[in-house]
Amino acid sequence: MKLYVGNLPWSIDDSKLKELFTSYGDVEEAVLIKDKFSGRSKGFGFVTFTDDAAATKAIAEMHEKDVDGRPLTVSEAKPMVPRDNDAPRGESNESQEAPMANPSDINDVVEDEIETVEDAKDDAVEDAPAAEEAVEAEESTEKAE
Repeated sequence: MKLYVGNLPWSIDDSKLKELFTSYGDVEEAVLIKDKFSGRSKGFGFVTFTDDAAATKAIAEMHEKDVDGRPLTVSEAKPMVPRDNDAPRGESNESQEAPMANPSDINDVVEDEIETVEDAKDDAVEDAPAAEEAVEAEESTEKAE
């Protein structure tokens, strides 16, 4: 049975994790989960027992036990829940990239089509008041300083 062990102190490494649980039975594997970039512990790990009875006893006695000032969280490990954009384990997605927008779909949504230079100038004039207000606001904050 595989156990989840959380809230581990930063001083714990793989061997110390295994050592914490060997008194309950034969530990097949003890793995501390680490950040792939820094190599630092993420504060949790997994312990695998060969005997389910030993694992159950370890859960009962180690859950909320104080180790270096931190109460451990010990429970039966649950299967990993896939995140959005993750392929199910053992399968691969064709692409991990976000889908691209279709430009023709976007152009169909635009209500005001600008067909001539004059249309573009008229459209820019409509935006001018917002730009003027921004300049006026910037000038007033400079004077206040």
